[in-house]
Amino acid sequence: MKGSKKVLDTLAKLLTAELTAADQYFAHSRMFHNWGLTKLYDRIAHERDEELEHADKIIRRILFLEGTPDVGKRAKLTIGQDVPEMLKNDLTYELAVVGELKAAIALCEAEKDFETRAILRELLHDTEEDHTHWLEQQLGLIDRLGLPNYLQSAAGSPSGS
Repeated sequence: MKGSKKVLDTLAKLLTAELTAADQYFAHSRMFHNWGLTKLYDRIAHERDEELEHADKIIRRILFLEGTPDVGKRAKLTIGQDVPEMLKNDLTYELAVVGELKAAIALCEAEKDFETRAILRELLHDTEEDHTHWLEQQLGLIDRLGLPNYLQSAAGSPSGS
């Protein structure tokens, strides 16, 4: 089924965003692991997996709409140097993706592509209710507990990875 060029172009931008987020989470998760912050490592590795699941859904939709996914494009990564900076950078990126998803959903509505809209609404729910909310919680915990206490709670036991 030939899809709208506008929708395909928007899906291409969203694919770049999801793959970029996955790469940034990948780097951050490995840094957390290296620092012995295994609870943070586990959670951020999970977020990376979810970003790749989002990318998979977008790729499948692009293919269904007879487009060609570009899996080589990335936006600039913002790799943090410490835990608060890493979490803030991830939150900033997720909030930008929320805006892009909302605009894409509106476009799909205008283009009467209701199936793509439904897929993007799922991604928006994950991004707002899971990724963004969790990152905001962590930054709030750092403010309330103080960084040393937060880091102690993030150490946990080895995850085996």
